[in-house]
Amino acid sequence: MAAVAQALETPSSVTSIKSLAESSALNTVPSAYAFNINPNDEADPNDPEFAIPIIDMSLLTSGTPEQRSQIIHDLVKICQEWGFFIAINHGVPESLMKATIDACHGFFSLPDEEKKEFKSGNDVLEMFKYGTSYNLALDKVLLWRDFFKVRTHPEFYSLYKPATFSEVSMEFGKRTREVALEITKAISESLGLEPNYIYEKMNMDRGLQLLAGNYYPPCPQPEHAIGIPHHTDHGLVTLLIQNEMNGLQVEHNGKWLTVNGPANGFFVNLADQMQILTNGKYKSVMHRATVNNKATRISIAIPHGPSVDTTIAPAPELCEREGKPPKYLAMNYKEYIQLQQSGKNYMKSTFDHILA
Repeated sequence: MAAVAQALETPSSVTSIKSLAESSALNTVPSAYAFNINPNDEADPNDPEFAIPIIDMSLLTSGTPEQRSQIIHDLVKICQEWGFFIAINHGVPESLMKATIDACHGFFSLPDEEKKEFKSGNDVLEMFKYGTSYNLALDKVLLWRDFFKVRTHPEFYSLYKPATFSEVSMEFGKRTREVALEITKAISESLGLEPNYIYEKMNMDRGLQLLAGNYYPPCPQPEHAIGIPHHTDHGLVTLLIQNEMNGLQVEHNGKWLTVNGPANGFFVNLADQMQILTNGKYKSVMHRATVNNKATRISIAIPHGPSVDTTIAPAPELCEREGKPPKYLAMNYKEYIQLQQSGKNYMKSTFDHILA
């Protein structure tokens, strides 16, 4: 009880939202976590305008030429208007997806003292990191989530607790990478480029891949807290899975839509380097994570990006073909990540800093 009271008075002393949320003394959202969500901004999921696109990956990998061609044609509109879709029939076993969620749950269930062994600084390129909120030194509003991030490519690193984590995360990372590369190949073709264009120009043979686990415990007033506020991802494409609880929202046509999909599907969102590479033709989707008062939500995001030493700029072939000048300045990927995660960009668009 005393520890909770201290945490409520001194937010920087909070080391785990899980511990705070499990306290019987907590029946309202502490002021440091106060974040109001406007229900009028939320989309009606039954409105056909907000029907989330679905891509059947099996038609890309083993369909007829006509089926593959149709999927690539569909991707143009999806990437322009949504920047988001659900991938089904992708070849990653549902049992592996569930085992990965279970391994992440196992990590978050460890005693706080053991999880602290994985704490580190705020550099996204570190081997692994564990923490709460986002960056306690910068956050103006604390986030209702605990998280870990592990770098899994080009070098593979792993949490060494729980015991099952390393083997499961290695296989999951490998299989999701195959899906992500198939998606980037199809996106290249949808742009009228060679299938391996993005892979080669972005040096994806040594591209940055992370595995990020998020833990959102029940919140007594979910309408007054946020798991992760609105943001875009810094890479090329991100794949995400979750347990049975929804919470991911994507922005579409000025409204926030709660994403609901099959348990064995991947939520796929385009990220900033894809928008830059396509000179704004394809959209890095704004998204956020909401919380609930019923049960814990666990999500696992697997961002895929260029190699950290790649300089990204709008593709000259696209600019030339469409007769448009580059909208964005060229920037090194590592520098872009650091800019996005700096205090000056708190809940703001990084694109504003690189407009040509």
